[in-house]
Amino acid sequence: MAAQMKLILTQDVSGLGAPGDVVEVAAGYGRNYLVPQGQAISATRGAEKQIATIRRARDVREVRDLGHAQEIRGQLSGLTVRLPARSGDGGRLFGSVTSSDVVAAVSAAGGPKLDRRLVTLKTPIKSLGSHTVHVKVHPEVEATVSLEVVAAQ
Repeated sequence: MAAQMKLILTQDVSGLGAPGDVVEVAAGYGRNYLVPQGQAISATRGAEKQIATIRRARDVREVRDLGHAQEIRGQLSGLTVRLPARSGDGGRLFGSVTSSDVVAAVSAAGGPKLDRRLVTLKTPIKSLGSHTVHVKVHPEVEATVSLEVVAAQ
């Protein structure tokens, strides 16, 4: 059997858990990836205080409840977001649109403040035109945002 180690997550790790969660992972995955990337710390006796601090910070950032999440979804669905991007011939972008770009464009359009980690780009956006972006506002609520990528002047 592979060696296991207990870690406390300091960031949201997809498929594993949220900040403040205590998880048990393969020793190599924890030692070689999660800890050096700053996504986790070793679970020690003195770490309970750190868990409380991490969870408090997560609660402040997290959407308050299901009703608040649905309110944010309503704000996002009624929003048309225009994102200027540099492009070449044929509407192809130089680079691609990132989740940080989407968050900045939503804020500029008067939408709610979002965390870039909540934005899911199913395929990279590399062309001008209309695109649909998914935002996981709450574990039970997912919103879609209409994103219009336009040529930058």
